[in-house]
Amino acid sequence: MADKPNVTTALRRGREEFAELTGLQAEAVSSFEENGDDGWKLRIEVCEVAKIPDTTSLMGSYEVTLGPDGQLRGYHRVQRYERGRADPR
Repeated sequence: MADKPNVTTALRRGREEFAELTGLQAEAVSSFEENGDDGWKLRIEVCEVAKIPDTTSLMGSYEVTLGPDGQLRGYHRVQRYERGRADPR
C-alpha cells in the first residue's frame, strides 16, 4: 500500500474529484478532519446557483469523505444557504 498523502495533497485531490463528479467548483474547504487510518472528512462550499447580486447566490455545503489514499469515497449535501446570510445563532 502506498504511503498516506499529506493533508494538502488529500484536500487538493478531494476538491478535484468532487468537481469532476458534480460539475461544481469548490470555493472553499471550510473544515476538515483526519479519521485516523480511515482518511479524511471535508466540508466543501460551492456556488450551486449564481445570482445577481452575488450575495443572493445559492450556496451548498457538502460533506466529502476521502479514503486513506486521498481518493474520494463519497459526498452528500448537508446545507443550502444564500451567500450573504450569516449562520443563525
